[in-house]
Amino acid sequence: MPETVRNVLILLAIAAVVMLVPGGGNASAGILQALVIAMLAAIAWFGVRLYREHRTDIYSLGERNRGVLYASAGLIALTVTATDKLWSTGPGTVVWVALVALACYGVYYVFRSSREY
Repeated sequence: MPETVRNVLILLAIAAVVMLVPGGGNASAGILQALVIAMLAAIAWFGVRLYREHRTDIYSLGERNRGVLYASAGLIALTVTATDKLWSTGPGTVVWVALVALACYGVYYVFRSSREY
């Protein structure tokens, strides 16, 4: 049996178990939350690792640029935590996109100013 067919059959079997077993939806929601927590923990670990490796570069940015960088990181964290609430309405989605764009522009601004002489 080809590997792709085998993998599709495994996914279909797992989907059938989730659909047919009582409480399967709750179990799949719990597994999904555990995966989200693991992903966010991995992102946090990656951020701490980057900070430790580039601490001197960050401190050489200056007070203003370092403040913009930290504010952008905080804005991204705040926006990620409020994603469910913001995406539930149309204007909230627009606000979410605007906040993410503002945070990305802040990071871009700091990057550009760090490359200037």
